[in-house]
Amino acid sequence: MVSSSHEALHRIFQEDPALFARAVKALDVSFAEPVSAVPLTTDLTENRPVERRVDTLLRMETGDNGSFLLAVESQGRQDPDKPASWAYYLSHLHAKYRLPPVLLVVCADRRTAAWAARQVDIGPPQWPSLTVRPLVLGPDQLHVIDSPDEAARDIPLTVLSAALHRRDPDAGAILKALASALKGLTAHDENTASIFIELTEQGLGKTPAADLWRQIMAADLSFFQSETAQSLRAEGRAEGRAGALLLLLDRRGVSLSEGERARIVGCSDVEVLDVWLTRAITASSAAEVFGEGE
Repeated sequence: MVSSSHEALHRIFQEDPALFARAVKALDVSFAEPVSAVPLTTDLTENRPVERRVDTLLRMETGDNGSFLLAVESQGRQDPDKPASWAYYLSHLHAKYRLPPVLLVVCADRRTAAWAARQVDIGPPQWPSLTVRPLVLGPDQLHVIDSPDEAARDIPLTVLSAALHRRDPDAGAILKALASALKGLTAHDENTASIFIELTEQGLGKTPAADLWRQIMAADLSFFQSETAQSLRAEGRAEGRAGALLLLLDRRGVSLSEGERARIVGCSDVEVLDVWLTRAITASSAAEVFGEGE
């Protein structure tokens, strides 16, 4: 079963695709920041019984008119079968879209990050036919952001820093800096602040840092008094999901009638909202989000 912390490590790139270019600077790799990014279907299944899905897939358009595909994989543990799957993802994406693919593997565990960063040659040693070289972001690749000023300049990167350093002694300092930054953001964009609050909680997983974050939300961030923020503290968090869904559809240009908007806002079933959120990543209409006509 996919964990919420797993989801957060790749969903953050859906919320801010340009985060990729900023984050991999720590790896001494330079990508131009995209001028646009289009979510693509993550289903890489062919007409055979094996299903293959990448976690997040974005078509990135850069300022110099270059295009590439960004496949983001959240990896929680070492898996000897993964390099072969990654090779399949990359070759399939290249064949399907005729664009150069880049694989970014995000790991909160240092050993897993070191394992994932290894170059894998596929083929006989005298002439490998295929080489898999993922970019890897782990705790040692992304620095600790514990300054409120730096956190305010790049909240998505700070959320990612918190998720990757969730087991480190510096986790508390990152969360306090992030809380300060979110306080400023909520004054003019509460919906976006709510999304990053939820992604932070998901990214922290079942760690002491997650308990600290909930304490900060209950105490230091008492300025979050709206129904959305209140629901984020509640068990179900249904309204937080609904707000995230509406924001995602708005950013993707999917129009909603008043009735469809009311249907989303009025839904209290978190599992249903999560299904709609997943569909909204690639849906081109409200009917596709609701699964009508399936």
